[in-house]
Amino acid sequence: MLYTGIDLTEIERIKKSTENPRFTARVFSAKEQEYFASKRNPYPSMAAAFAAKEAFSKALGTGIRGFALNEVSVEHDPLGAPFFTFTGSAAEIVRRRKLTFSLSLTHTDTVAAAFVIATEVPLPDQLNHNA
Repeated sequence: MLYTGIDLTEIERIKKSTENPRFTARVFSAKEQEYFASKRNPYPSMAAAFAAKEAFSKALGTGIRGFALNEVSVEHDPLGAPFFTFTGSAAEIVRRRKLTFSLSLTHTDTVAAAFVIATEVPLPDQLNHNA
């Protein structure tokens, strides 16, 4: 089964929200905050990560319930491709539902967008039934 989520976030809204340090701590993991600190202009990346978390919650079909936003972390591979890591309750939800995710991010000067595809990971015995 496939599940999808999409979100569009205004960069200026995230920039304004970061004036409150509690927002940053509540929404972003320590690893994400470290990544943003390495950027000359962190706000497009922050808005994209925020959009990814919203799109993740939409792909789950639950909204932001049962997990904290900072338990869903957007990281990047050596080539810059984004991917999710999970901790706490978010990790438990992903494990229990046997989901794997694909994430795409983009932004312009004013908005950031994220698209998420969640796929149920087949159990080993299900793989044999497809032959």
